[in-house]
Amino acid sequence: MASSAPTPPFGGSPIRALLWDVDGTLAETELAGHRPAFNRAFADEGLAWHWDVDRYLPLLRISGGRERMRTFARDFGHTLSEAQIERLQQRKQRHYEQLIRSGAVGLRPGVRRLILEARAAGLAQAIVTTSGRASVQALLEGAAGELAQCFAFWVCGEDVDRKKPDPEGYRQALERLALQPEEGLAIEDSRNGLQAACSAGLACLVTLSDSSRWEAAGEGAQDFAPALAVLDGLDDPPPPSPLVSRCPTEQVTLRWLHSLRGAA
Repeated sequence: MASSAPTPPFGGSPIRALLWDVDGTLAETELAGHRPAFNRAFADEGLAWHWDVDRYLPLLRISGGRERMRTFARDFGHTLSEAQIERLQQRKQRHYEQLIRSGAVGLRPGVRRLILEARAAGLAQAIVTTSGRASVQALLEGAAGELAQCFAFWVCGEDVDRKKPDPEGYRQALERLALQPEEGLAIEDSRNGLQAACSAGLACLVTLSDSSRWEAAGEGAQDFAPALAVLDGLDDPPPPSPLVSRCPTEQVTLRWLHSLRGAA
């Protein structure tokens, strides 16, 4: 299925802001953090549910933990009240924060380097994520340390009415930064994130995560076609995914990103 996200004009405008996704982009949180946290919450609640990797990966097409639980319950004939879903979400959140603060999940290679390079160059940076604010805070405190101060603000799941692939979060970030879409660059890992960024008029770099490599293998490279580039990571280590376009410098740098935009 081809992506419905429009391809924004990449033009020659210099990049003035980096807008970062969190889960799968800053860190590989989905399989190592969120999935075990859900399973611990299910056990706490006495539910005979267990989301193994094969079960969890398709659920990542759905943005938001509550939404995933509602979909799973509906598709498999389970009945959960909204009160149960909310209780499960709160339990899951506590487990997730404990996992992250324990150091179970670190930043992806190259993330710290590029954030610091962007700060030194005077670029604005913000987070745009469907994750809750508490999840973002746990990751930044547990894995990112001093990097938290590099972000002007966070647009989180609580801040929008419509989550990715809707562009609301990115449009809100651009408004707060007082920038035009052609002045920003989104960094994402998933099809939903790419669609949200492109629908907001942003150029988008995709760094495939453990979960989106599965998505790419199933859906094909055409769903990532609107991306400025599709890489295995910011340090672009081998071996590459079959659909990956390589970064010639072996590291994603601001200079290379500007060159992709024709603004070097």
